[in-house]
Amino acid sequence: MTKNAQRESQLITTFGPGAMLDLPTRSVLVGGLERWSMRNGFEVIHEERLTALLQTRLVETQRLSADSVLTLRRAPTSSGIPGETPPGVEVTVFPTWFACDTAEAAVVDGREVRRRRLVRWQDLDAASGRRRFSGDGGKPSDVSPIRFVAACNKGHIDDIDWRGVVHAGAKCEEAMWLEDRGTSADPRDTQVRCGCGKSLSLEEAFRPGRLGKCRGHRPWLGRREDADEQCDLYLRFLTRTATNTYFSQVATVISLPSAEDVLTKIVQTNWADLASAESTAEIKIFKKGNAQLREALAGYDDGDVFARVQQVLHQSKAEATVPVKVAEFDVFASGRTLIGEAASDSRLHAETLGRSVWDADVDVDLTGIRSLVAVHRLREVSCLYGFTRFEAAPTSADGELEDIYLAVDGAPISLSADWLPAVEQFGEGLFIHFDEARIQDWLKREAVQQRVASLAEGHESWAQGRFQGRKPQFPGGAYVLLHSLAHALMSEIALDCGYPASSLTERVYALGDERSGGSPQRCGILIYTASSGALGTLGGLVATASRIAPILRSALLRLELCSNDPVCADHGPLDTQDDRSLHGAACHGCLLIAETSCEVRNVHLDRALVVETLSSEGAAFFGHAEGV
Repeated sequence: MTKNAQRESQLITTFGPGAMLDLPTRSVLVGGLERWSMRNGFEVIHEERLTALLQTRLVETQRLSADSVLTLRRAPTSSGIPGETPPGVEVTVFPTWFACDTAEAAVVDGREVRRRRLVRWQDLDAASGRRRFSGDGGKPSDVSPIRFVAACNKGHIDDIDWRGVVHAGAKCEEAMWLEDRGTSADPRDTQVRCGCGKSLSLEEAFRPGRLGKCRGHRPWLGRREDADEQCDLYLRFLTRTATNTYFSQVATVISLPSAEDVLTKIVQTNWADLASAESTAEIKIFKKGNAQLREALAGYDDGDVFARVQQVLHQSKAEATVPVKVAEFDVFASGRTLIGEAASDSRLHAETLGRSVWDADVDVDLTGIRSLVAVHRLREVSCLYGFTRFEAAPTSADGELEDIYLAVDGAPISLSADWLPAVEQFGEGLFIHFDEARIQDWLKREAVQQRVASLAEGHESWAQGRFQGRKPQFPGGAYVLLHSLAHALMSEIALDCGYPASSLTERVYALGDERSGGSPQRCGILIYTASSGALGTLGGLVATASRIAPILRSALLRLELCSNDPVCADHGPLDTQDDRSLHGAACHGCLLIAETSCEVRNVHLDRALVVETLSSEGAAFFGHAEGV
């Protein structure tokens, strides 16, 4: 892989359209979907539930036109043929301000500083591929993109107008310098200074409104006249390499099995070519202009094909009305011995294990677990539909799309494309179905209600002032319990099965109307691993099913005492000394894991709801791991 290549999954998450990416000689913005090369054709990813969900929701929020037929596509990939120019994604050089790598010493206001010349893209030597600057007759110097840019909460991004900001709008053509007055990261020690003597410290650049009004610039979408839009916000100072420059909005589903005949499978495989058909006559036209489609449908009557297209379309729309996690839970918790089919091309193959297989004789009460499902093969489809800057859109615990019903300004990844980039990955996992009645009884305990009320207050404190519209709702005590237990199990399973902890992922099911005063009706945890390679299908995770009882016991024992106790155990959501109002007793020493493994970015965790800690009593679902 070259330095200018990215994995498919990276284009869906970390480096999607609108993200800044460091190349060997400059920084670039990844282009929008209209700038993704599909000249050699493209591969459609078929996931009817996700496509229908996104179609419905994005039309509601006017990110997609009502007459569009949405499809999911793989990112352009190299064929691997030597000498062939691979398809790719166009990028835009950004920022267009650079700092010379060669620093020089100077004395400013009686103080010695180190400074580097600031130059624009157009000032660089074209003969060197715009990698060097040779101004003022001096020695040529390599350059690096400046670390600082400007953006707003709607996702717009722009170069800082350093000359205008430093001179308060007055014109000046003197040379400009980036000065460092020390080795600390204090913004006061870094200044942008003009040869005329005027300067701006980074501390001042952070002040609200100091960088001026946003111009609605969206360079990842193409030319300024096409991509820019009106914006009434002020620009905010942003460090180019900071983690808050880009938060992808990704929708993920686990593919479910469905009863399909041969014709239905053919229609779904060729859905991109058939979805827009409005009559039997159009089916005939489509076949006439598409040799591959004509061959696939050979032997089938055009009327039967059109009828099947309508059937698949109606079924997809009906499935889109069922929440994603509800549909997944109902399949995993069905109790059927065989779920899906044991085939190499199946979307889902799982089996509900008999209790004698996993309910070992350990000193932990396992009656709160109703069943255990070994998921031998699963398919995960993730799709990018937008992004945010500065603040991640709150992730819904019930599987709804981020920001669809929240006042969060997600930025688009295209101007008018009728497709979205997606990636499919295969893997394996374990599903643990918990007894909903036991959890409902646990939630009625006074100690539990007090602990959950404290967590809810912390959530309200966090949400206050962050959102102008509808605030994200507290997911409830059952979700915090299952989420905390999932993190503990992932850490313990990684030690047992050999998979790296960062390769494991969770899906927590605490579904019902608990947030409106009722009780959860569906409770479960899916711990799985999925990848485009072989890592997710080696069988190591499924093999832990028979050992889940001792694994659970070890996980509970580890939670009882954290290496940061008593500080961790004493932490409360309303503690104003830190910014952890979405946590109870949870820290990097006990429950926090890799954020890529967590479905809600490492929030809503509290081990006091799972086991007894040094500072809690009576709120634990499992009590002490020894002698329960």
